Amino acid sequence: MAQLAIRSYKTFILYVVSGLFLLLNCLLIAHEVYWFLLFPIAMLIIWLAIFHLDLLLLLTAFLVPLSVNLKDISFGVGMNMPTEPIMFGVLVLFTIRLFADRGLPRELLRHPVSVAILINLFWLFITTLTSQMPVVSAKFLISRLWFVVGFFFFGVRIFRDMRYARSFMWLYIFSLIFVILFALGQHVQFNFDEQSAHWVMHPFYNDHTAYGAALAMYFPFIVSACFDKTIPPDRKLLVIFVGVLFTVAIILSYTRATWVSLVGVFGLYLLFRAGVKLKHLAMVGVAALILFFTYQDEIFLKLEGNRQDSSTQLSEHVQSISNISTDASNLERINRWKSAFRMFREKPFVGWGPGTYAFQYAPYQRSAELTIISTNAGDMGNAHSEYIGPMVESGVFGLISFLLVIITICHTFSKIMVKGRHTREVRHMAIVIFLGLTTYLIHGFLNNFLDTDKASVPFWGFAAILVALDIYGKRKNAGGLNEPAAEKSHIIQK
Repeated sequence: MAQLAIRSYKTFILYVVSGLFLLLNCLLIAHEVYWFLLFPIAMLIIWLAIFHLDLLLLLTAFLVPLSVNLKDISFGVGMNMPTEPIMFGVLVLFTIRLFADRGLPRELLRHPVSVAILINLFWLFITTLTSQMPVVSAKFLISRLWFVVGFFFFGVRIFRDMRYARSFMWLYIFSLIFVILFALGQHVQFNFDEQSAHWVMHPFYNDHTAYGAALAMYFPFIVSACFDKTIPPDRKLLVIFVGVLFTVAIILSYTRATWVSLVGVFGLYLLFRAGVKLKHLAMVGVAALILFFTYQDEIFLKLEGNRQDSSTQLSEHVQSISNISTDASNLERINRWKSAFRMFREKPFVGWGPGTYAFQYAPYQRSAELTIISTNAGDMGNAHSEYIGPMVESGVFGLISFLLVIITICHTFSKIMVKGRHTREVRHMAIVIFLGLTTYLIHGFLNNFLDTDKASVPFWGFAAILVALDIYGKRKNAGGLNEPAAEKSHIIQK
């Protein structure tokens, strides 16, 4: 009887609260105030943040492709909504619980990738103090913190259950499918021409290159799923459809850097299959860079003979990749890179400050190098390189610390691939994740998007999966990657 009374009381309270919410909303809507409609969603997010931070992280991964950039919320500061406020909240909560738990797990804190990331963050902090634009650099540093803390340090802790890692991958993919269908719907109205490919994914992605980079990062995982014999036939058809959809989206993105990155990782996969070790590939890569700088004049002279501009014809568009004579996009990249090296020579040690390149490079352009898409307003992207950008903004140590992160990630992958140390399932997952990460590392020679949630979430999430596989995926700890989900949902509170 008492239980029935309690249940009736709770039902009464629910009806009263719901009625008050609807009444208040009606009054606010009558006065053209609509923001209170988001109150239930905000309460759900707060509840997840307190009791299920792991689920909130996965929800954020799902929301990333659908987030929209608001360029000027207040004080000239832009933000991706709704993801960045959520990630900022995760950063605050994780920091509080970190002190309550007396630090990170020892095996995570001492891992080479974690050490490299902390070194990079420390140097970003130093160069924020010396920045030419401290407010811009502080915002850059804080955003880097919420990406790294949320999707790397916390990500490693939840990705030790491989089911969470797969959920992280599929949630981003399912959300990205909506963007693909939206873009295709826009694109069909313009007969799938190359010019419209630059903007049909707005407002979800600001540029077709960022859109193409995201597609490429998840493509190896999707291809792997298409050949996964453990997936039931009915689901396999859905996975194959997703693979076809992503293939069409990649082609119609007209993103040459994406095509180059996928060709590169396909070649890398063939070399892995042939038994070639990553350290040998690294040696070949270093040798190739030495040869490039040795014979760069001859190489550029040869490239200048190509005058094929971007085109709606796929073959001509591919040919335009190496056109550095007339293609405006390629020439503008060279203009940005030359400006960057001039800036670097002026401030080689501490740089101009994280996130400041776009606002500082204009005086370092040369009139002879300007293109039809050049600008002095700082509103058309940054250094167009994930490696040159840190070098300019944080000096030589900024570049070295970022390269150290990449080197330790590659070293972690090499350790996972040692036979007998990890299970076959773990090694297969590592290959798929590393290939996806490599698409961005190749893409990073021509573009840089790690200051956005669209690329940072998968980049640091992929790195976290590799580290989780390395720490918890050893044969003697194989169960660590498959702990029951019910136990994992409160892992941050233990």
